Amino acid sequence: MKQPEIDYWITNMLESYANVSDLNITVGKSLQVEASGRLMPVAVTPPVAELTPFQAETFALNLIGGDKRLLHDLTTFGSCDLSYWLGRRARFRVNIFSQQANYSVVLRKLETTIPTIQSLNLPEVTNKMAYELNGFVLVTGATGSGKSTTLAAILNKINEEKSVHVVTLEDPVEFVHPQKTATFNQREMGNDFDNFANGLRAALRQAPKVILVGEMRDRETMEIGLGAAETGHLVLSTLHTVDSGQTINRILGMFEQEEQPQIRNRLVDTIRWIVCQRLMPKVGGGRVAAFEILCTNLRVKDLIINGETEDKTFYDVVEAGSPQGMHTFDQYILQLYEQGLITEETAMGYCSRRSAMNRGLDRIKAARGEATSHIKGLKME
Repeated sequence: MKQPEIDYWITNMLESYANVSDLNITVGKSLQVEASGRLMPVAVTPPVAELTPFQAETFALNLIGGDKRLLHDLTTFGSCDLSYWLGRRARFRVNIFSQQANYSVVLRKLETTIPTIQSLNLPEVTNKMAYELNGFVLVTGATGSGKSTTLAAILNKINEEKSVHVVTLEDPVEFVHPQKTATFNQREMGNDFDNFANGLRAALRQAPKVILVGEMRDRETMEIGLGAAETGHLVLSTLHTVDSGQTINRILGMFEQEEQPQIRNRLVDTIRWIVCQRLMPKVGGGRVAAFEILCTNLRVKDLIINGETEDKTFYDVVEAGSPQGMHTFDQYILQLYEQGLITEETAMGYCSRRSAMNRGLDRIKAARGEATSHIKGLKME
């Protein structure tokens, strides 16, 4: 296999279905793409019924292109990350990994158009995040839930309206921001810095007002990030957590028990917003995002300092914080159901608290004049 054949495969995979997000190369399977959240087979000429180990390895090595660092990571750690351009047509974030003595490749399609808060239909309060002068803005969720896209939209807002220096540390660079009102320097791990902690440490000497860290992966990166947020920088980053309460607990869990009281105090001073997101199947095809949003107020600060109790949780505080733009996943999912964007089954499958969701669904169905129970024939005697 040569480079033109690999590009032919990638082109066919991209054009095979609408809403393609990922390309999957796995030994023993045909070429596959993930479209609207489902893996689908792709036909090419000549046909590939099952990928051989040789085809998968050749595909992977062509993407690596002889890069010694990537080869070292692949052989030493079992996987490597890179970016790949398909001419001017598309750009990908690529992960190559070994499994059962074979290589597999997953290519995540990156949008070449910079998203906006409006084009993504993000909650209105997202605009406020771009105007923060310092502190932490964290976007959390599962892999593939759109965290990087949300951060790109916030950065685009900053780029259009604020004359500041922005340094991004990414693995790899996903959205290439043009130079507008802000000045952007985008650095890629592997090519421009060796790890997030060292990249962030160096960024503090580069006079930025805004720093994007692709992911808070470890204690060292988090500690430097806290320091940056405390010293007048706006730090944007991601974590793989499912809601705001778990986000705070994950940060605390990066530190030793005796350090946690001090970290709680530092979080109170630095956390500005936590945005958690989930992608759900949409009625009629495609996917729609649901959001949980937390911003700091006195009740949130009290929870960070003293921890959750049985009768006082982050869920309860966020649920009651709608005047400040806060809402839980369940509140947002109910809005989507009321608008007809998702089914009842989807709402129940992606909610945080089934009891709260059941009550909310019953209210909406009662307002529509629909039955709220499957039990029929009940009557008073």
